[in-house]
Amino acid sequence: MKKLFSIITSLALTLGFCSIASAQSTGNTKVVYHIDDAETQGLKGLRNIRNHLDTAPNTIIIVVTHANGVDMLMEGAKDKKNNVEYAPLVGALKSRGVKFEVCEITLKNRNLKKDQFTLDADFTPSGVVRVADLQYKDGFAYIKP
Repeated sequence: MKKLFSIITSLALTLGFCSIASAQSTGNTKVVYHIDDAETQGLKGLRNIRNHLDTAPNTIIIVVTHANGVDMLMEGAKDKKNNVEYAPLVGALKSRGVKFEVCEITLKNRNLKKDQFTLDADFTPSGVVRVADLQYKDGFAYIKP
C-alpha cells in the first residue's frame, strides 16, 4: 500500500511539473531593454531589438530610457558616430509592438519637455522604478545592450 501511494504521489508531482513547464513555454517572452546612454547603447540596442523580433516575433518588448538614454527618443536625434537618425528605426519597432518609455525624473533633472520627444515615446514617472517593476512584478527578462 505504501508503495502504491508513493507511485501515485510521484506520478502526480511529475504531471504537475510537466503542466507548469508547458504553461510557461506557451506564453510570450517579455523583455525590458534598459537604455541609459544613447551614444553607446542607442543604435546597438535598436539593432538588438530588431534582431530579437526577427527571431522571436511574439516577444513583448518595452524599452525604458533614462539619463542620457532619453536622447535617442528626442525629435531629430541621430547616432553621432554613424549619423543615423533614430526616429525611423524607433517608428519601425513601434509598429511591431515595441513600447518606448522616457523617465520623467530625467525630464525634470535635465529641464526637458515632453514635446521635445517623438510621438513614439511614452512616459513613465521613474525609469529605474519601471525597470524594477517590470522585472520583479511582471516577470520581464532584463537586457542592457
